[in-house]
Amino acid sequence: MNELRRTSEPFACAPGLRLEAHERVSKLQIDALEARLERFDALVERLEKRLWVTVYGVVAVILADVVREIAMAVP
Repeated sequence: MNELRRTSEPFACAPGLRLEAHERVSKLQIDALEARLERFDALVERLEKRLWVTVYGVVAVILADVVREIAMAVP
């Protein structure tokens, strides 16, 4: 009887196969989610750069207007 147990190979049962399939699907979902998060981070970074360029542009226009007013006031 012991010899039979040593020579027999493990077999794949249905619950084990379902668990493996679930693990593979979960890994695929996590990989897809990570890819989406990376794309979202890149999008947010580009948006942040555009926002700062806009802020600097507005500040430059205001400063230019102030300098122009000061230049016109000084005779």
